[in-house]
Amino acid sequence: TQIHVWHEGQDLHVNQHSSFKGRTSVDITKLKHGDISLKLSKVKHSDRGIYRCYFPDLDKETTVQLVVGSISQAVVKLVGIDQSISGVVLQCESAGWYPEPELLWLDGEGNLLSAGPTETLRGPDDLYTVSSRVTVEKRHSNNITCRVQQRNTNQSRETHIHVPVDFFGTPCSSGSCIAISLTACVMSVLVLIFAVWKNKHKTTMIRQQENLYHTMNQKMKDDMTKLSEELQKKEEEQKKIVETLMGHKKDLKEEEDKFKLQLMKMEEVVEVSEMELHSMEQDKGSSSAPSLNLKKKVLECKWSVNDTVTASEKLVLSIEKLLQYIKTVASPDQSIESDQTEDSTLISEEEKQK
Repeated sequence: TQIHVWHEGQDLHVNQHSSFKGRTSVDITKLKHGDISLKLSKVKHSDRGIYRCYFPDLDKETTVQLVVGSISQAVVKLVGIDQSISGVVLQCESAGWYPEPELLWLDGEGNLLSAGPTETLRGPDDLYTVSSRVTVEKRHSNNITCRVQQRNTNQSRETHIHVPVDFFGTPCSSGSCIAISLTACVMSVLVLIFAVWKNKHKTTMIRQQENLYHTMNQKMKDDMTKLSEELQKKEEEQKKIVETLMGHKKDLKEEEDKFKLQLMKMEEVVEVSEMELHSMEQDKGSSSAPSLNLKKKVLECKWSVNDTVTASEKLVLSIEKLLQYIKTVASPDQSIESDQTEDSTLISEEEKQK
């Protein structure tokens, strides 16, 4: 595969492999001093292998092997305690390695520790993840090292952890271990029973609350229906009262008109009688006796008319007051509106309680 060509002071990219385009270069200033080093940027794992440098004019060549690798830091954490041997369980994990590395455990003096098998996973990006666990006893000292290394690239990473003395307990006898295990089991059962009881009690409370809510909701619906029926009944009764009063209003109006007409006729009769009396007094040929009698009758009629007028005025005033009252009662919008407002307030309060 052709990677880079330098000919007569310039780069030739005609036959360059597509995977190396834009990633290779040589330094012109160094070429003057005989340094023909090739610079490869954005190195990938696929770039590993043997590279050949060839001089056609001298017919000489040389090779070099490129090793490509990836490294990463390791993470150590405490994952458990082994009471049977008075030890602690540590786990070490490191991701992002290439090629596949190996994992070692070391004590404070640099001695290898016997650990479990190393688990290796290879991801879709071809990078490796390694992990391992080790049980450390108090005799191994408190300082433990996890080392991840790759021999081909001569790369390694170490992570140190210090385990406090308090973490190392005293080993228990078989009897005490059994007692501790039984105690733990009993406690677990008690906790489980309590959890089940609490869950059942909670379910019962929820059901009671739901039943109470449905009962109150149904009661409020019934009350609202009853209020609506009573309001409708009240409106119908008021309509009947209004219709009756409107009928009385019409009759009173007709009586008032008839009374006013009779009053006008009586006033006309009095006025005619007065004119006749005045004409007779001017007639010298008439006797005084009939004139006095007629005059007396006219005065009596006039007094009667005046009394009737006074009574009629009182009656008209009473009729007008009655008509005004009927008009007020016949316009029940305000009273009905106040009743509806009161009923709406009651319904709103019930909605808030709901």
